[in-house]
Amino acid sequence: MAGWALRHDRERRLWFAPLQGETAARLRLLHPGIPAALEGVAFVEDGRLHLRARALLLAARHLPPPWRWAGPLARLPAWLLDPPYRLVARVRYRVWGRFDACRLPGAPDPERLLP
Repeated sequence: MAGWALRHDRERRLWFAPLQGETAARLRLLHPGIPAALEGVAFVEDGRLHLRARALLLAARHLPPPWRWAGPLARLPAWLLDPPYRLVARVRYRVWGRFDACRLPGAPDPERLLP
C-alpha cells in the first residue's frame, strides 16, 4: 500500500513507517492501539489514531482524484467498513503473495519513508 500511495501522492502529504520500525514504536507510546503485526494499517492525523478501513479512507483524502473521493466513506461506522477490509486482508496473500517486510521497490521519495 505504501509504495502505491507514494507514487500517487503528488503533493507529498503522506509519510510512511513500517509497523515494526522505530517511528511506530515511538508513536505506540502515544497510541497503544497501533498494531505491531504486518497485517495492520494505522493512520495518525491531528493526534488521532485510525485503524483498518478508516485509516485507508482518511489517507485517501490526501491523494488526487479519483482516490480522494473515497475519503467521505470514512464517516461510515466501523461495523460497515471493517468486514470488507478484513475480507481483502484475508485473501490478499493469495492474490499478491506474502512478504516478510514492507516492499517499496523504486519508491519515488525515499525520504518520506520513516525508520
